[in-house]
Amino acid sequence: MSNPLDDMEKPDVIFCIGTNMTECHPVAATRIKRAIAKGAKLIVADPRQVALAELADIHLPLRVGSDVSLLLAMAHVIARDGLVDEAFLEERTTEGTKFLDHVAEYPPEWAESITGVDAKLIEQAAQWYGAAERGAIYYTLGITEHICGVDNVQSLCNLALVTGNIGREGTGINPMRGQNNIQGAGDCGALPNNYPGFQSVLDPANQAKFAEAYGKEVDLELGPTKVQALDMCGDLIRAMIINGENTVVTDPDREHCEHALKSLDHFVVIDIFLTETAKLADVVLPATAWAETDGVCANTERRVQRLRKAVTPPGEAKPDWWIVSRIAQRMGLEGFTFNSAKEVFNELCGLSPIYAGLDWDRIERGEYLWPVPHKEHKGTPILHRGEFENGRGIFQLIEYRDPAETISPEFPVWLTTGRRLAAYHTRTQTGRSAGIDYLLSEETLEVNPSDVATWGLEDGGWCTLTSPRGSVRVKVESNKRSPPGTVFVSFSFDDVPVNVLTGGGYDPVTHTAELKVCPVRVEPSL
Repeated sequence: MSNPLDDMEKPDVIFCIGTNMTECHPVAATRIKRAIAKGAKLIVADPRQVALAELADIHLPLRVGSDVSLLLAMAHVIARDGLVDEAFLEERTTEGTKFLDHVAEYPPEWAESITGVDAKLIEQAAQWYGAAERGAIYYTLGITEHICGVDNVQSLCNLALVTGNIGREGTGINPMRGQNNIQGAGDCGALPNNYPGFQSVLDPANQAKFAEAYGKEVDLELGPTKVQALDMCGDLIRAMIINGENTVVTDPDREHCEHALKSLDHFVVIDIFLTETAKLADVVLPATAWAETDGVCANTERRVQRLRKAVTPPGEAKPDWWIVSRIAQRMGLEGFTFNSAKEVFNELCGLSPIYAGLDWDRIERGEYLWPVPHKEHKGTPILHRGEFENGRGIFQLIEYRDPAETISPEFPVWLTTGRRLAAYHTRTQTGRSAGIDYLLSEETLEVNPSDVATWGLEDGGWCTLTSPRGSVRVKVESNKRSPPGTVFVSFSFDDVPVNVLTGGGYDPVTHTAELKVCPVRVEPSL
């Protein structure tokens, strides 16, 4: 996130796209509600009539997978109507003229033919955002889990750049993280292309730095993404550790995923419960839960926080850092002689420029939003103030492209997936709570009432969903949240393994699966 959570109450215009925030980030969403109460205008782009859309001044019910066309048309209107921040373009960006020439080819009428959203509504949304003194963008996985996920994010960046809505209070590009320490995992280098602190593994200077720090040569090439790693299982990859992720339930094309993991010579899972993934493992190592662990978390707004152990771990459960370091020691690797979370964090601070001003003792006394480049620095709530770290903001010339798979006579219905308020991720934790299970005891398929009648379904009855990869059986829930021709189901319930169906394509840059778009067939089932 370029701006802190406090800023959510400060924009004049808020543009939320691909985010069911009231269900997936309910606490943060209260700030959006407060902003509305103060007079902010809310624009929501979402195929479904989610609760956030019900709060919106403008709801853009675009067809799943058509985000780029919507954003191109909004940029077209901003340029056409003289809402470009010319001073910002001149002082802080490059390729601005090429971008304005590019979006001139994509009027709202063109976007309407793809998105299904009325051109006048697209115009109004663009004019509100373009004219805002402080316009902020918020998005989540509804934008990124597409074959064009990178294009979607870059298109949002283009909107912020062309209007100058970046680097100031109440503005920015703000992805909301889906789990509490996903940001921290990236900060620590849990990415195939970066060392800790987002330092490129391809930079010779970084390679030399980490070779010296670790006392051995480091890989000089990009590592595989998880998608690539699963494809390599049983061939180039013979052993694997999965730490704290229920891959079998969350990943697309479940049959392929299970086959990959079963083809390994040795499979280890580190987790707090015996998840569906852990059941496939040769060895399961019990980890500690959050309240049983001393450590550090970096949350969605880049806030670095201390976690303090509140209770004694049960049985043989150990902290993740302890398990990983002991495995490394047993493998004969040097440099893993950590005896505390403090030692691990201080090493991170010593190697990562964005954490350079922090150490365990400092965060014991307070919280900081990185980057914190030196010991006297107070943190950086807002990124890109005055200048961009790498120079100028660069416009990207994005073209619209269809999803990997589109509807056809055989698979005529759009399926999109997501999360539900009462079910956290794959219910590894919430599924073990009787109270939460009472609130949401089973998964259902959201079907528009007009489709229920047309397809011969019954509200509360069973149906079968079929994609090119497989079928699942699920109960029908008739409601108007999903538009005609589109159905929705979450991936939270293992007895409705929706990711048996998904996996038609992947973003070529990030290898993120297209979990938000999948053509299916819906049929009555006994």
